[in-house]
Amino acid sequence: MQFSYRGKDGKGGLQQGVLAAPTPDAAASELLRRGITPLAIEEKPETVSLTDRLNNLALFRRKVTLDELIVFCRQMHALTRAGIPLIRTMRGLAETSRSPVLAEVLDDVTDRLEGGSSMATAMQAHPYVFSDLFIAMIHVGENTGMLDDAFKRLSDILELERDTKRRLKQAMRYPMFVVIALFAALMVVNFLVIPKFASVFNKLGADLPFLTQVLVGTSNFLLGYWFVLLFGIATGAVLVRQWKQTEQGRLTWDRYKLRLPIIGPLLELITLSRFSRNFASMLAAGMPVTTALTVSADATDNAWIAIHIRDMRAGIERGESLLRTAGNSGMFTPLIIQMIAVGEETGAVDEMLVNVADFYDEDVDYGLKRLAESIEPILIVAMGVLVLILALGVFLPIWDLGAAAMGRG
Repeated sequence: MQFSYRGKDGKGGLQQGVLAAPTPDAAASELLRRGITPLAIEEKPETVSLTDRLNNLALFRRKVTLDELIVFCRQMHALTRAGIPLIRTMRGLAETSRSPVLAEVLDDVTDRLEGGSSMATAMQAHPYVFSDLFIAMIHVGENTGMLDDAFKRLSDILELERDTKRRLKQAMRYPMFVVIALFAALMVVNFLVIPKFASVFNKLGADLPFLTQVLVGTSNFLLGYWFVLLFGIATGAVLVRQWKQTEQGRLTWDRYKLRLPIIGPLLELITLSRFSRNFASMLAAGMPVTTALTVSADATDNAWIAIHIRDMRAGIERGESLLRTAGNSGMFTPLIIQMIAVGEETGAVDEMLVNVADFYDEDVDYGLKRLAESIEPILIVAMGVLVLILALGVFLPIWDLGAAAMGRG
């Protein structure tokens, strides 16, 4: 957003102009950093085109992929470590980027840097590209003079996140393929096969078994009201999505998502592994514990676990130790609690948290390898039950007709 401001500099002179910032508070902080005491800050209305409005919608918004962010972090680490000026580095990466979305974002960030903003403040204007964790790590890197190290840590974090998502998709590929094939077979049977058999049974005038009547009734309903069913599913999906975007809806959804059989414990392990590694990275970068917990909670994609992380922060603010707050959260196993205790005693909490994340990653690897093996028997049983129902529903009337014909003979 653009803000017009009026303020006084160190010599008492009047300063006014336009400043880009995500919030009025951020604009005030940036002015104070420049040595200007703000007197008035007002949001400047911006003219937004129809294309920009469409791009701001979640459905049409173009996204920067994890791979593009990883490459960007690696390039920034190498170039800043080589001592190349920051603005020159950003402008060069914007010109050579293969992603037009990322190039546009980098150009805007560079313009803000040339205007006197810090990199963290400039990146806050693009929350859909740079997460809270990303901005917090850049902020720490700027304050400590170790920006290259911050980009190196970010690239490691993003690589682990990308690898985890790839492994999860690979593990779910076979079950999803079976489910889609099963659904397609059901549609073919209900729309093509059962109506043919139903017309034959009606011509013969035979009494149909209950199971066959259920199959014929289901097929007739789908043939006559498939558009109503499709509209109901689409409406339900939209309503659930809107409910998930509310605070209470997201909390409830994320809470019960962790209780799903087979999938739930695996999602919890992935979330805790990501939290432990992010928390360790921020502590190693020199960030205070309470601030690191706040950023970790905001970066966690599960609202239920994020609440427990914020409770840990509240406990530390009351003067409790990290060990005590971790134990009270109920998120960690006794072995993990013991590792955190060792970290506090030795003053190497960040190293112990890395070991915790590695421990969780091993469990995640094992769980992902067993995921397909665990779901496969369930899918086989479901397919067997479906085939049995279809076979009995179709062939029972034929058997009855054959028996009746032989009896008449």
